[in-house]
Amino acid sequence: MPPRIPDSPLADTVLERLVAAYAPAADPGQAAVMRAYMKDVAPFLGLKTPVRRALSRTVEAGLPRPTEADCAAVALRCWELPEREYHYFAVDHLRRHVRRCSSGFLPVARHLLTTVPWWDTVDLLAAHVVGPLVAADPALTAEMDRWSTDDDMWLVRTALLHQLRYKERTDTGRLFGYCLRQSGHPDFFVRKAIGWALREYAKTDPDAVRGFLAREGDRFAPLSVREALKNIGA
Repeated sequence: MPPRIPDSPLADTVLERLVAAYAPAADPGQAAVMRAYMKDVAPFLGLKTPVRRALSRTVEAGLPRPTEADCAAVALRCWELPEREYHYFAVDHLRRHVRRCSSGFLPVARHLLTTVPWWDTVDLLAAHVVGPLVAADPALTAEMDRWSTDDDMWLVRTALLHQLRYKERTDTGRLFGYCLRQSGHPDFFVRKAIGWALREYAKTDPDAVRGFLAREGDRFAPLSVREALKNIGA
């Protein structure tokens, strides 16, 4: 069952402005191209990123900072709209205001991650929303442990990627443990996420990643190893 959408006059204003700004700017030809590129995961309005972001600035101009309830309402209501650009607005909005959200926001994030999921929203939510929530409340690491073995591959990918921006604060035990736990995963997106997570941490501690793969590399798909070592070599 999806989370309840909180009452939010601010979300009412945002959604009214958003639809009024986005819909008239739709480009059906571009929408078809974007939908095909994203493997038909959702319909598109056809707004290229610079256009969409310029329109988004007009939507939010002069509005007060949102509360956590406002953030939840905006995101959940955007996700009810079919066109993908509304989902992108929600992700961008959360990235800007994630510090307004507590650990209680995680169920909303989970809903967004598992509803119309694809890498274009999942990866940004993992690194820029879930990651900061967990960093702010380490008790949420227990939930990441559960997601790392979930049947939903997008939650697995999120667990692998949520530390992507942690750098020196990375919990290497969890990073390496999650990678090992899913080393035999059959899906491309999980195998790719393993390599990406390791490659990103290698920018902080390349020797740790080299050593980990020297010990455990035979357990991983070639794609994961290749991605992990892309910038540091064997």
